[in-house]
Order: sequence, then C-alpha cells, then structure tokens
Amino acid sequence: MLDPIASRLESYLDLLAQRQKLVTTNIANADTPGYRTRDIDFQTEFQSFSRGASPTILNPHGLTVKNDGNDVSLDRESRLLAENAMRFNLAASLLKGQMQMVRKAIEEGKNG
Repeated sequence: MLDPIASRLESYLDLLAQRQKLVTTNIANADTPGYRTRDIDFQTEFQSFSRGASPTILNPHGLTVKNDGNDVSLDRESRLLAENAMRFNLAASLLKGQMQMVRKAIEEGKNG
C-alpha cells in the first residue's frame, strides 16, 4: 500500500473522474428535453469517498429550467470542466512527487 497521502490523492483522483463523467453527461444532454443536471457535493463526498463509499448524485438547486424542462447550463458545466481539470492536474502532480520520493527512498536503500 502506498503511504496515506498517496492513498488520499488516489481517492481524490477517483472522485474527480466520477465528477468528470457527470459533467460530460450533462453536456451531452444539454438539448435533451426534461434532462436535469446531475452533480456531486464535491467537498462532502471527498470525505466519504475516501472511505470507499460511492458518491451521492444530486440535482443542483437554483438552476434555470428552460421551457423543455432541461436545466443544463453550458456555462456552468464548462466552468466545472475547467475546475476539474485544474484539480486533476494538481493532484496528479502531487501523486507524481509522492512516487518520486518513494522511488528515491528505495534507490537510496539499495545503495546504502
């Protein structure tokens, strides 16, 4: 098992992947009559997801519903995509750093 920090980063990346799927599904259904936006409460879900629970899917409140019953906002979803990408890149960089530290410790152990 990786150290606790790397393990949490992996859980974080998994949760980001789940959210990415929801956002892309929302975008794909932007013109589907009656489709309602789906999302997760990211901060809350990270606490339980890291313990192995699946995220709870919710319908965000306060979105404008169009005449066809669809409430997908492409502006909102685009912002979430950008936010998700930024979070993913940061977490991936941190995980890479953790792996490099482990690799360095192993190499020093072999040479020491």
